[in-house]
Amino acid sequence: MRVPALRRLLTALAAAVLIVTTAVAAEATSHRAVQAEAKGPKPTVVLVHGAFADASGFNDTIALLQKAGFPVIAPANPLRDTAGDAAYISSVVDTIPGPVILAAHSYGGIVITNAARGHANVKALVYMGAFAPDEGESALQLAGQFPGSELGAALVPRSYPVPGSKPGTDGYIDAAKFRAVFAADLPASQTRLMAATQRPGSVDGLSGGSGAPAWKTVPSWYLIPTQDKVIPPAAQRFMAKRAGSKVIEIRSSHVVMISHPDAAARIIKAAHAATR
Repeated sequence: MRVPALRRLLTALAAAVLIVTTAVAAEATSHRAVQAEAKGPKPTVVLVHGAFADASGFNDTIALLQKAGFPVIAPANPLRDTAGDAAYISSVVDTIPGPVILAAHSYGGIVITNAARGHANVKALVYMGAFAPDEGESALQLAGQFPGSELGAALVPRSYPVPGSKPGTDGYIDAAKFRAVFAADLPASQTRLMAATQRPGSVDGLSGGSGAPAWKTVPSWYLIPTQDKVIPPAAQRFMAKRAGSKVIEIRSSHVVMISHPDAAARIIKAAHAATR
């Protein structure tokens, strides 16, 4: 075969190979896109804080979740009464059209246990050093059911006016005891600021009975901080077992989402992976 003819043949073969390779790559890309679409979008993670804190306690956890592609909302929990707080968080869930993971810390656990009712798009509940009550149970009752809580002795009551009704009572954690009780594994400089800016929990909220628990119908996960001096780890193990939660334990103070945001983000991702 003459050289020019050989060159033309090789050029034609190279062009054919390129066409086939491009077609295969396009088909693979299309297949991956169909698979991704079939899995659907990542759920919106709604993070609910508890008493003596605010939503900024989730900042580092939020950053990790957003980096992983999760939409996140961390609304302000009113911290007034169980039914009203749950109704508010429920109204937030009402505005989210897609799947939702409700995750909470401390008293926020009672809130999501009630707020998730009636929402078919709530795919998982995640408790992080939180209460997972049964019907009729309160935060103060559960905290005192097992030995180890130092919260009661650290509370400082302050009354507040309620228009048209008797005054209410807020509970603050004594600033001098705040770090030891609430966040012993955080720097003292940080906990001084947290104590000064804490949002109190009303007695009505902390002592109010819970409604029918959503964990009876929604799968749940539980991150238990083993050095918790607000909600005894034994109480959390009891609640997690009763709810049938998937449990991870970690050496941490009560504010596990602040001292271990990686663990908080990881358990939320695990809930997503198991329910998608």
